[in-house]
Amino acid sequence: MTTKSPVVLQVRDLACERDGRRLFEGLDFSLNAGGAIQVKGSNGAGKTTLLRTLIGSTSDFSGEILWRDNPFPKGLRAMRESLVYIGHRGGVRGGLTPLENLAWYGASEASAMEALDKVDLFGFEGSLCSSLSAGQNRRVALARLFLPQSPCLWILDEPLTALDVTGVAALEKQMANHLESGGSLLLTSHQPLNLPGLNFVDLSDFLVEESFSDIGGEHVFN
Repeated sequence: MTTKSPVVLQVRDLACERDGRRLFEGLDFSLNAGGAIQVKGSNGAGKTTLLRTLIGSTSDFSGEILWRDNPFPKGLRAMRESLVYIGHRGGVRGGLTPLENLAWYGASEASAMEALDKVDLFGFEGSLCSSLSAGQNRRVALARLFLPQSPCLWILDEPLTALDVTGVAALEKQMANHLESGGSLLLTSHQPLNLPGLNFVDLSDFLVEESFSDIGGEHVFN
């Protein structure tokens, strides 16, 4: 008998706003341990706004968000202890080197060097990130995903941007390893992903201008 993975993140009847304009409403989904969801939608549908809402960077929303059955804000505090978030800017500090950027997140020099090697940045560990290309800075940010860590939630906004084919393949493999170890993944991407078991939430189905009469039930993704 297969044991169902526990739900880690749950969204109920969520509506989000940006600049005073409601983007979407009636959004329901659940993400299980070991599960992955790709958020889709047209430009302006609110994909980045959704991710920022889930990590607590904006409070312009209605509805309910729960982390391991604990509603926000209590659940948010607990979730942040198990969260790796990489947004569009990646959180890379230009005045620091790649090695120093990873050390800021608590990485040892040995684990940071190994992570940078896996994202093809060996030899650049001592260069200031302000001197690196956009693609290299993206890989500095994504090197955080190659650090030793317990199973946790990854929330990634367009992680494949500025990566070459080799970089995309390496990241997809690391995502698969993360899910296999019991971690969870929520991401946006305009590019297709080769990731087994990937599920989708399309915000275009929840736009305010559209009718939701045909939308029924909560999606549960394993």
